[in-house]
Amino acid sequence: MIRGLIFDFDGLILDTEVPIFRSWQEIFAEHGCTMTVHDWADYLGRSPDSFDPCDKLEACLGRPVDRDALHARQRAREQELIESEEVLPGVVDRLQEAKRMGLRLAVASSSPRSWVHGHLSRLGLLDEFDCVRCGDEVREAKPAPDLFLAALSCLGLRPEEAIVFEDAPHGITAAKRAGIFCVAVPNALTKTLSFDHADLKLNSLAELSLAELLSHVEEKIRFKHERGEGA
Repeated sequence: MIRGLIFDFDGLILDTEVPIFRSWQEIFAEHGCTMTVHDWADYLGRSPDSFDPCDKLEACLGRPVDRDALHARQRAREQELIESEEVLPGVVDRLQEAKRMGLRLAVASSSPRSWVHGHLSRLGLLDEFDCVRCGDEVREAKPAPDLFLAALSCLGLRPEEAIVFEDAPHGITAAKRAGIFCVAVPNALTKTLSFDHADLKLNSLAELSLAELLSHVEEKIRFKHERGEGA
């Protein structure tokens, strides 16, 4: 029986990923270089410390750049773009339905706690979640399972009692390694990537009511059990 839901944050609750990508893309263009969606794809869902776009920019230019200055400019532009973004479609409705059903709710994000808490507070969503677990609180970020295992522990649930919602392949890998049923909800940046390892794929969280979604999930879990498969 499903007793809890675990949500990724960036690109799933709030579209922070397109603003981050766009802000770097603008900087690359100013230097006569390109940053494509495919260049960015391997970074999505990982810890922010795992990739510095300045590495790619320096490789393109063949010389060092003023990283501090570029990061400062990028952060300012990123913040400007993010503050114009609203919660992604279906998120609030699904949270409200989950509350009415008595389900426990968590966020598991590779981003730092200050980032996740700050945006959830600004959006008025922080109090909707029973637990928030972030990348700077675990040994390894996604695609390692640590974040989802930490979220399960906080919620007091077993893997088979939860569903994870993820927008990126690395996050789905992490959820599967934790033994949790995972629903892929690709965003504008990740929609062309492979989600074959997800248990279910939606175009948006607005696509199905939570009751409809749970019915689909339970049917898939029953089918897997009949075939003797795990999560």
